[in-house]
Amino acid sequence: MTVRQPRYSKAEFALRGDRLDETQVRSQVEEGNHGKIVAIDIETGMFEVADEILTATDRLFERLPDAQPWIVRMIRP
Repeated sequence: MTVRQPRYSKAEFALRGDRLDETQVRSQVEEGNHGKIVAIDIETGMFEVADEILTATDRLFERLPDAQPWIVRMIRP
């Protein structure tokens, strides 16, 4: 089992994750994905969408083993 460690403070995670969500990710996945989970790598901007957190993060780690995931739920404003 791989042990993953965060490389950023909680504040830096939130800042990077929210910025990526607002500027890159949301416009690509919002339509038709209301209520779904998005796992965003805060270093690369790569992301995965799924119904559950574990599924989204597992898919992200499959594509990017060193990902630093930020999790958001797609909601309508």
